[in-house]
Amino acid sequence: MSKNASKTNLFGRRLREARQQFGIPQDKLGVMIGLDESCSSARMSRYENGIHEPPFKTIEKIASALKLPTAYFFCEDDRLAKIINRYQFSSEQNRQLIADFVDRLNSV
Repeated sequence: MSKNASKTNLFGRRLREARQQFGIPQDKLGVMIGLDESCSSARMSRYENGIHEPPFKTIEKIASALKLPTAYFFCEDDRLAKIINRYQFSSEQNRQLIADFVDRLNSV
């Protein structure tokens, strides 16, 4: 498998996980990002299955619709992706605690 294919599959897997986490059907997510209703489900399915890779602008729209940072979709480390996902939904106070914790880890 080529490196590009593996990155596409990673994006598709992350997309499917995020979409399902929020309980959004493929067709609805497609419409949310501006795709025509008649093709939105098929297009999202192709993205999730790695058949097509969306343009970066489309990825940004998907991230925005799911209220996730774009980096989440490309993070190769599952643990870090989970941290990115959780961080996004944390309060500002918890975000600061996370940042302080990371700073302390790096100073050890």
